Amino acid sequence: MAADEASLGVLILSFLALILASAYFSSSETGMMSLNRYRMNHLRRSQHAGATRASKLLEKPDKLIGVILIGNNFVNFLAASIASSIAILILGEPAPFATAIVLTLVVLIFAEVTPKTIAALYPERIAYPSSIVLGLLLKVLYPVVWMVNFVSNMLVRALGFHPQADGSDQQLNQEELRTVVHESESRLPKKRQGMLLNILDLEKVQVDQIMVPRNEVTGLDIEDDMEDMLEQIASAQHTRLPVYRKDIDNIVGVLHMRSAGRLIKTENLNKAAIIQETTEPYFIPDSTPLHTQLFNFQSKKLRLAVVVDEFGAVKGIVTLEDILEEIVGEFTTDLADSNRDIFAQEDGSYLIDGGTSIRDINRSLSWQLDSESANTLNGMLMEILQSIPDSSVGVKLDGYYAEILQVKDNVFRTVKMWEATPQENLPFTD
Repeated sequence: MAADEASLGVLILSFLALILASAYFSSSETGMMSLNRYRMNHLRRSQHAGATRASKLLEKPDKLIGVILIGNNFVNFLAASIASSIAILILGEPAPFATAIVLTLVVLIFAEVTPKTIAALYPERIAYPSSIVLGLLLKVLYPVVWMVNFVSNMLVRALGFHPQADGSDQQLNQEELRTVVHESESRLPKKRQGMLLNILDLEKVQVDQIMVPRNEVTGLDIEDDMEDMLEQIASAQHTRLPVYRKDIDNIVGVLHMRSAGRLIKTENLNKAAIIQETTEPYFIPDSTPLHTQLFNFQSKKLRLAVVVDEFGAVKGIVTLEDILEEIVGEFTTDLADSNRDIFAQEDGSYLIDGGTSIRDINRSLSWQLDSESANTLNGMLMEILQSIPDSSVGVKLDGYYAEILQVKDNVFRTVKMWEATPQENLPFTD
């Protein structure tokens, strides 16, 4: 009797040990597969031992899963055999049905659901320590793992799949990366999150969407009188001015205000000296994406470019600061109040200059106007109306209303805009 009790105690302890081992393998599998690969690679580059071990194991996922499943199935089958022996000692007969029910519940609760749930919630706490034992087991059981993987890989190939994935499904495309940034909202300050999203948008935006249009470009006409040129230099609000001859399409150089100030101090100031101080103009096509132009500015060590169309005519000016503002935003706290082209009204509407870019309006007012078909508010309204009206006209946009208040020189000078509400149904042009 005493021998039976001792044998029962050993069997129960062995059974509990096997359940713990099964829990270890189950949690290790979930923990290793739930690791954030990007964070793991970051820790690995920081010489984190656990991340280094886990990364090495995950380089061959078939062998990792093989050693985990071999160990897990072995301890589960052994636990089932011991459970049958325990049932015989306690009940005097095998009782396979009752043993199966009890064993299933015990394995599910203590060796599967609970450890896997913990591992899914805290993968790094489970995976990194587990990688020590898994690495040792892989070395000890390598012949068995190799044989199992060899047979399973043959079956995988027979089913039309390739056992060695190329890893392309682990690489994030731009939209997936955008989703990652959005989901990191709780960990990233809002401004940093916005900057990251703006960087991803640089590829979609072209220079002609953010440039200063030619009718707003401030420059020096070398054919003007010297007094007029000096007055323009003194009142310049930019650090660089394009210098042209008679027409903006004939730009001869770019003058830095520091060079202009140095010239003013000399006694032999003349137009030839001004031209000599200019740098060669840098022309770029209007379809250049912002991210490309940002790198071009960096490589050429320039800060201003002249935007031209397909016929070589000047469309406007774009600067390095313009692109940086697309990333960090305007350097103000209230964009709608600070934008000189957008004026808030007491009734909740806005008076907007027709030359304002759609992107500036969207950024300043947090609107969602379509910026694909036109760059400015003028362009959008002209595309809808297909004409330039003589009097006030209302236009219904997608979720917004626009009322043209002033037309001058064939452009819309002042437009009143506001967000549409479900109750509003104005007789405006669609």
